[in-house]
Amino acid sequence: MTPSADKPPGGPVKQGVQGSAVPQSAARVPAQQRPAARTGESARERDGAVPAAARGEHTHGERPVPAPRAAVQRSSVRGQILDALRTALVTGDLRPGEVYSAPVLGERFGVSATPVREAMQQLAQEGAVEVVPNRGFRVVRRGARELAELAEVRALIEVPVMLRLARTVPGERWAELRPLAEETVRAAATGCAATYAECDRAFHRALLGLAGNEQLVRIAEDLHRRSQWPPVRQSRAELVADASEHMALLDALAACDIEVVRGLVAEHFAGAG
Repeated sequence: MTPSADKPPGGPVKQGVQGSAVPQSAARVPAQQRPAARTGESARERDGAVPAAARGEHTHGERPVPAPRAAVQRSSVRGQILDALRTALVTGDLRPGEVYSAPVLGERFGVSATPVREAMQQLAQEGAVEVVPNRGFRVVRRGARELAELAEVRALIEVPVMLRLARTVPGERWAELRPLAEETVRAAATGCAATYAECDRAFHRALLGLAGNEQLVRIAEDLHRRSQWPPVRQSRAELVADASEHMALLDALAACDIEVVRGLVAEHFAGAG
């Protein structure tokens, strides 16, 4: 308790909860003889001038609310840094082959090195960076062959699922995905690779989600992320063409046109490679 919180001797008389006067002697009790103040407790609360229920203390018949844990806030910061690093990877601000240290990146984002290091470790698990002992993290290099292999694996997983969904999912369910497909078109029109990459993943995630297999969605998205790092340079026109395939695919799926679906997804993944 700070000295400024104590009323000097001879000061005005305090008022009790019911308006009754509190003897001035109570205000003159030496600080060392008073009960220890709880965190965030004012002198008025400690001396009983505020009812327990009014100051948020536990009363009979009422369960105490658990205090939020500090880890929640740190996790939030880590998540924000992870998103920022993913964007930097897609835009090319973090260049393939370069090594970046957590302290330097922390200064760049205005945070400590800890959330940056945790986010980088997550990116290492996703295959975007690799750990360089005593130095930091190196952004991975992927050649045309590796990108083509990722596209092939994605096609092996996603194409059969899409063909099965085309036969089993009612047409109105495909209409629910149209806003996501339209969002990819708008993102492509901006020419921003990072924005388009995020919208593209959201569309594919929602489409595959109709299969009801969470493991499938998780694996497919991991492959999708890997195929986007480092980014393949595409013009605005190429991004728009890629996004327009989403709209055409939805139309074919709603019409249950299996051959058109097969051709569109084959072309889509060929372009991804």
